[in-house]
Formats: sequence, C-alpha cells, structure tokens
Amino acid sequence: MATRRTTHGKRERERAKQERAVAKRERRAERAAAEADAPDIDDGVTAEDLLERMREIHAAYDEGTMSFEDFDTERSELTDRIAEILAR
Repeated sequence: MATRRTTHGKRERERAKQERAVAKRERRAERAAAEADAPDIDDGVTAEDLLERMREIHAAYDEGTMSFEDFDTERSELTDRIAEILAR
C-alpha cells in the first residue's frame, strides 16, 4: 500500500511555522542583546549625586585638568542617566 504524500496546504503551514519560529528566535536574541548593552541605572545613585558629579567635571574642565573630549563624553553619560532617573 502506498503512503499518502503531504498536501500542499500542510507544507505551507509547516513552512510558515518554521518562519515564525526563526523570527521569534531573532526577536529574543535582539532583546537579550539590548538588555545586555543597557546600563544598569538602578544602582542607588540619585539625581542629586549625578548633579554633584556634573559640577565636579565642570570644575575639572574649567581648571584644565580634563580634556574637552573626556568632559563631553562624561557630561553626555551623566545627562542621559539623569534623564532616565527623572523619567521614572
């Protein structure tokens, strides 16, 4: 007795199922990578602490003990962290 071949509809359903599984794995991988790259902002530092650090780097830059590149990088990071804290 001959076995029945798979129908076209079943093959299409299986192909769609596999494509959804691949897409799901990719979304999970992207989400995991984004979470791994995200800085941990809940480290007990308050906005006031960050503002004090901002004053310190401004003073260091004004005194000439910090280069503009270092100042600009740290200022940007501090500004982002302050915005994240205030957004909560």
